Amino acid sequence: MPDKTDQAQRPPSAPTSTRLRGVEKLVVGQATSDGAGVKLTRVLTHELQRRLDPFLMLDNFASDDPQDYIAGFPDHPHRGFETITYMIAGRMRHRDSAGHEGLLQSGGVQWMTAGSGLIHSEMPEQEDGVMEGFQLWLNLPGRDKMCPPAYRDFASPEIPEITSPEGVLIRVISGTSHGVSGAMHRPDSEFPTSPLYLDIHFPAGATTLTHELPQDLNAFLYTYRGTVHVISDDGTATAVPQQHMALLDNSGRALRMEVRPGQQAVRALLIAGRPLNEPIAQYGPFVMNTREELLTAVHDFQSGRLG
Repeated sequence: MPDKTDQAQRPPSAPTSTRLRGVEKLVVGQATSDGAGVKLTRVLTHELQRRLDPFLMLDNFASDDPQDYIAGFPDHPHRGFETITYMIAGRMRHRDSAGHEGLLQSGGVQWMTAGSGLIHSEMPEQEDGVMEGFQLWLNLPGRDKMCPPAYRDFASPEIPEITSPEGVLIRVISGTSHGVSGAMHRPDSEFPTSPLYLDIHFPAGATTLTHELPQDLNAFLYTYRGTVHVISDDGTATAVPQQHMALLDNSGRALRMEVRPGQQAVRALLIAGRPLNEPIAQYGPFVMNTREELLTAVHDFQSGRLG
């Protein structure tokens, strides 16, 4: 388990490049429902999959009304990609056909590799109160789509944290931030490099943070509390309000974020990954490279051979 106390006190080093990324496009999350009727905001949709390769989808669920989440996500299949679930508040129980089980609680992360296929459920273990979190779908390269299913569970204390001199808290779920490795990491020989996945907490009042972001990574910023401004290389400031995603251009090597005076605490996700540059063939919960592979996945599921 990482030592959060030491990591939280380590001041981030300055980025090596001052060339900054700008906002290519602002995307507003779309209200929808999934599972057995869970209300959520879909942020990264099918239309953005090629541009934000290797990411396939990002959902944000947040409600204090049990009717919005109590039915949960009963048994359903997956093949060919990974799901990363990050819980901000609440409790969700995971069970799958590969024998994995875990309770995801506030501040924790669940990283599931569907690989060759499994059937799983994600059900609330609460009948009232706030349930809030995110699910990100991360594509697998063709060579790994039929790998054995896997599952990792990280409780909140296992997520490394660092604090900048300006008082910005960074939770490092995956990847590396200012020399600190995230909770999830794996050998490059088995999978592509883990994506960058950061939960950034800006304190109330005027604050800035600059973070390295190599040009070869596709990246986006999603604000889920307040408003953050992205400062581009020419000094232009683009506001990214709550429930908006900023699709970042690939022209710079760092991202500068700014919170204006008078703001309450702001929170945002910074997510980036190296594109696979492979065909994407999707049919619901199956993501493969070809139509033939999709037909096989559907047939395996209908024949009871998935998971």
